Amino acid sequence: MGKESALWYFESVDLYDVLCPHKVKALNENHVFHHYTKDQFIYFPDQPASHIYMIAEGRVRIGHYLDDGREVITSILTTGEIFGELALAGEEKRRDFAQSMDANTSICPLSIEELKDLMYGNRELSFKMLKLVGLRLIKLERKLELLVFKDARTRVVEFIKDAASWKGKKVGFETLIPTKLTHQDIASLTGTSRQTVTTILNDLKEKNLINFDRRRILVRDLAALK
Repeated sequence: MGKESALWYFESVDLYDVLCPHKVKALNENHVFHHYTKDQFIYFPDQPASHIYMIAEGRVRIGHYLDDGREVITSILTTGEIFGELALAGEEKRRDFAQSMDANTSICPLSIEELKDLMYGNRELSFKMLKLVGLRLIKLERKLELLVFKDARTRVVEFIKDAASWKGKKVGFETLIPTKLTHQDIASLTGTSRQTVTTILNDLKEKNLINFDRRRILVRDLAALK
């Protein structure tokens, strides 16, 4: 990763360790985890935006609805990641929805007032929150670019390359991307179908450009991935 991209990249789990009230001694006594079943909504569009949320266990998908009622998934988050952060940037009502994807999803909420108290005088935390919002905006702009201008195969390939840039780990000449995303998840994020994603991934595997299983994608050579 280049110096510029490294400036904006960080593991969200670092913020979870700093912000989760169950890990902050001053907040621990007054907080409980909220538990959700599969497909249960954590918040809806137009609901008041008063908290940010940290995922203690499970997965959450973030999305919005188009005027014709179609659903667009913008991100799928997992253990240690944070969502609802636009409330900090002045969002008064939610523009998107957050929905549990697993039967045992556990969420830790933190009010904006509590977050501001933690950020007060803590420049490192304030800068990380800025990076979190910035990274999310970069990802959203990238997703919109892919959906508008690219065909299905390019979307999936670029999705893999972006994931490698943001979360990939170098293993010799190869890049390992830890992920719990299913083929349906990738389809939702790239605006394609599950069958299309499966076909493209299998084709890339047959050409020895990638290998994959349920928990990882291994990119043989990023430069050769087209």
